[in-house]
Amino acid sequence: MLFSIAFIFWRAFIKRKWLKNKNMNDVALSILFLHACVCYVHSVILSHKKAFYAKPATMKYLRLLFVLFLLPASVLAARKPVVEHVHPSCWWSGMHHKQLQVLLHGPQLAACEVTVNGIGLVVDSVVRPSGGNYLLLYLNVEHAAPQTFHIALAQGKQRTVVPYTLHPREVVQRHTFGPADVVYLLMPDRFANALPGNDRVPGLRDQQASQEPDARHGGDLEGMRRGLDYLADLGVTAVWPTPLLVNDMPATTYHGYAITDYYEIDPRYGSNADYRRFVAEAHDKGIKVLQDMVFNHCGSYNFLFADRPDDTWFNNHSVYEQTRYKLAALTDPHAVQADAHNATDGWFVECMPDLNQRNPHVMTYLTQNSIWWIEYAHIDGIRQDTYPYADRQAMARWCQAVQAEYPGFNIVGETWINSNVAVSMWQKDSPLVPADRNAMLPTVMDFPLNGLLCSALDEATNEWDRGLARIYEYLSQDAVYADPSHLLTFLANHDTPRFARNEGEARNEARYRQALALLLTLRGTPQLYYGDELAMYGDKSHGDGALRQNFPGGFAGDSINAFTGQGLTPLMQRTHHFTRRLLQWRRQHPALTTAPLRHYSLQGTTYVYSRSAEGSTVTVVLNGADHEVSIPLSRYAASLPATTAYDVANDCQRDLGSGTLTLPARGVAILSF
Repeated sequence: MLFSIAFIFWRAFIKRKWLKNKNMNDVALSILFLHACVCYVHSVILSHKKAFYAKPATMKYLRLLFVLFLLPASVLAARKPVVEHVHPSCWWSGMHHKQLQVLLHGPQLAACEVTVNGIGLVVDSVVRPSGGNYLLLYLNVEHAAPQTFHIALAQGKQRTVVPYTLHPREVVQRHTFGPADVVYLLMPDRFANALPGNDRVPGLRDQQASQEPDARHGGDLEGMRRGLDYLADLGVTAVWPTPLLVNDMPATTYHGYAITDYYEIDPRYGSNADYRRFVAEAHDKGIKVLQDMVFNHCGSYNFLFADRPDDTWFNNHSVYEQTRYKLAALTDPHAVQADAHNATDGWFVECMPDLNQRNPHVMTYLTQNSIWWIEYAHIDGIRQDTYPYADRQAMARWCQAVQAEYPGFNIVGETWINSNVAVSMWQKDSPLVPADRNAMLPTVMDFPLNGLLCSALDEATNEWDRGLARIYEYLSQDAVYADPSHLLTFLANHDTPRFARNEGEARNEARYRQALALLLTLRGTPQLYYGDELAMYGDKSHGDGALRQNFPGGFAGDSINAFTGQGLTPLMQRTHHFTRRLLQWRRQHPALTTAPLRHYSLQGTTYVYSRSAEGSTVTVVLNGADHEVSIPLSRYAASLPATTAYDVANDCQRDLGSGTLTLPARGVAILSF
């Protein structure tokens, strides 16, 4: 009966989750409390049945029961410290930043005494968050040589030693990306599945490996590595994979934006070593690598949220509050504070808790994480997700910290706003922002141009306000940007409709060619979305899966293989050939990477612009009419330094001596002098 009563009490405590996130002393006290309950019940029964309980055998049994209840409490109270996470797992000697935060996570670690025995190390401070299961060590490593030292954690007589290594820094010739590059955005899960054996990994929550739109399709790092020759031949010079870090969530984990461990590559893609190898081989082929980072939010199964250091690590005191996605409130001089607060502190969705960058411990953790990946994997740039949704000042300090460690290192932030004025206010040194509000972000994403390219080329052009005139008017406002060359331009990405939303638009080759010509010759750093070179199409109205199809040839059973060219349709072949020709040619022309843009106001349906540098001139002529036009060239003489030029778009020599240039309906000429 006594055992039954004890069991009832124990189940009641468990069901009420009384022990959730408690440290081991709390567990010990709970056991003692249960023991007291049993003793109380026993005393009541004893008063009624003294004769039965007075028997020697019964008293021996009760004494044994008392010991059995007391023993676990004493054992648990003296448990050896267990460390479940050490972040970062290592560091390097000789870094610009002299203080290192080491985050230790495990049961009851906040109660431990800490000693560090490294040579040249100084413990600046030890922070014990109120959650009870974390220690934050701040170490001054300014005078520490490469070494492995020990972090000793003691609780009573129990002791755990954690080895920690400061590596020597590798001598690396670092590069970064910019206007000279063409970035290729791909989704690792949808690009190429070279190792089907890692499609499902035991122990991870999501085991849905199939070809359903929201399931994991199986793409991996090895598939990306094998695709590097294809990308190099195409002519791209940088690759941006969507996040590769582990997303140990119950479902829809393929996109990568619900990170559950900031220091581990998702094992369904490969390992940290596989990623480092991929970057090295990309460099060997002349391709830079951008890492997609997510500091605004993480996945709800991230240990930082599931077992929080304290509730200030996440916005709204770790309680879900939905954002309304109104980023205008952050730059609107008329906005009420509540709207701005909701934009930065609201959560994207409930399963993606919103990190509080105003907490200095959080921001140090995130900053070190980005520096760790640069130093470990030798990446060449960062794409930061949902940049304006995070705290502006904290992210500005992050940009400065990365630049201080790696001068000139480029970062592009996702600034999904459909106004060039608002986008410009997030770029470093924006003329529209006071100095104390400088976002310090080198490169922003040109979402307004993306929208114009996807709509203006469907309109009949006039010289006032439709078709190509919209492009001209938009570019004429570039004074709002501190540096128009540091804009990431694109036709589509993994969150927007593809430039061709359906098969009919994909077959409109004139539209497609004009868009690619504009993208690859205007100011900024152009970005292709995987499959753009094949006229792949997809409409967001059919779900995100329609935008994120498998790359042809990357998966078993594919009848079309873009990597080898086998089975490509005539349309795919023509689009690929056109894109490759432009990309390969672009790499050889500094005018497209360093020279300012000079354009002419529209005359009729014709739009002309040029770029000149180092004895090289590129002049682009576009016809916005649905009929053939003969264009007088005298007005554009300053941009036509010779009477002959190579037309890259049409792969032919052009004789301009007659003073006119004829273009077909919606035609384009890219004249290279």
